[in-house]
This record gives sequence, C-alpha cells and structure tokens, in this order.
Amino acid sequence: MARAAPSSVINGLCSFGSVVACAAIAIVVAGWSQALAQSGTSLTENMVGQWEFSTAGRDKTCVVTLRGDAVRQDGKRLELEKGCGEVLPFMKSVASWSIKGLDIVRLQDAQGQPVIDMTEVESGIFEGLRPGEGVYLLQNLEAARALSKSADQMIGDWSMVRGNGNAICGLTLTNTDAGDGNFQVFLKPRCDAMVASFAPTLWRIERGEMLLQSAKGEVWRFEADDNAQWRRVPDSADPLIMMRQ
Repeated sequence: MARAAPSSVINGLCSFGSVVACAAIAIVVAGWSQALAQSGTSLTENMVGQWEFSTAGRDKTCVVTLRGDAVRQDGKRLELEKGCGEVLPFMKSVASWSIKGLDIVRLQDAQGQPVIDMTEVESGIFEGLRPGEGVYLLQNLEAARALSKSADQMIGDWSMVRGNGNAICGLTLTNTDAGDGNFQVFLKPRCDAMVASFAPTLWRIERGEMLLQSAKGEVWRFEADDNAQWRRVPDSADPLIMMRQ
C-alpha cells in the first residue's frame, strides 16, 4: 500500500521556505499520500470477483476468484477452479493475492512471496511476465467470455475493401486451431497485390482488436466499427476495411 512521505523530506523542503510555505507543503504531501492510499483501496475493492487467468494467446485459461477476506502473509483469499494447476502448473503454488504499489496485483505463495505480478495495461486487463515462460493475462471473466464469443462470431467469409467501397480481396476466417490463440485464415483468388504479398495465414482476437498475421510474423490490426465492419489501424486517408460477405 502507499506510504506517507517521510518527515525528513518535508523538513528538507521547508528549509528553503517560510513557515507558511512549509505548512502548505505538508498539506500537499498529506493529500498526496491520502490519494495514493485511496487508489490502492479502490483497486483492492475492484479486484474482488471472478477473473480469467490465461496465456497471452488464451490457449490455456483458468478461472481465479479473488476474495476480499484476509489470510496470512499480508494477502487475501484466492480460489482456483478445479484443474487450474494441471493447465498452468505454476498456479499450484498460488495461495493468496495482494495489491502492491498503485497498480500491481500480486499472486503469491503461502509464504507471501510473489508467483507473478500483474500490472494493469488497459481497463480491466492486467499483464504479467514469468521469465522463460512468457506473458500472462488477468482479465474480468465476463469480459473474457464475451471476447471469446466475439471470436466465434468472426468465423466466415469476409471482403477487404478500400474506403471508396472497392473490394480488393476475399478472405475466409476459420475456427481451425493454429496454436497460441490463433486460427487459420485463407485468401481467395485474385487478391490485390498488397494483400497477396502480405499473405496472412493466421487470425485472432486480441484486446478487442482483430489481428491478421503473415507467415513472416507481420501483423495487420483492425478495430471494430460495428458488428460487420473492421477498420485497419492506424487509420489513413485511404482506409482498409473488412466487411462480412
């Protein structure tokens, strides 16, 4: 949790000003410390509930329930769904959770030592790294399931068009698993040279975006305009749009 500024800091600042200035500094620092403490408290409250813990590609997932009641070793109670330890073996050592600093959600072992620290990268999405293993995500369970449902809705035939409405390529997004949360995509004949040279082979939904990836690892990103239209980002004067056929 947040800590108040030490008195030595305040005294050092005061040495450069008047008594009035010193008092003003003390008030500001006190308010700053209170704001930090409130931020930590707010995050703790917001984290109580069910979350999906997963690999970055969401090919391995398990449900984590964060409770608000305290346990030993400066942590709060945590429950893992049955089978979580088999899907992600290191999760077997997770015994509780806590908030560190302003925005770090720590999953910790029975001795209070960190198993993985998760930092909020987007609203409701936390990201953590385990050296030698890769990136893991923690996100609201309801939002994660909605994301999975949206991926299912993407399967089928699509047309890639320019902003003027001219179609330049046809694509088929499949549900054929290609690993790491990716699925296979196939181009139809007579695609524009730009798309044909890019030659995407994989697609996935990631943090609300639809990604096309080539065999060389190049990625095109698209954001949803509506349920049937996705626009490539960053946007341009001559946009590239994917529309359902």
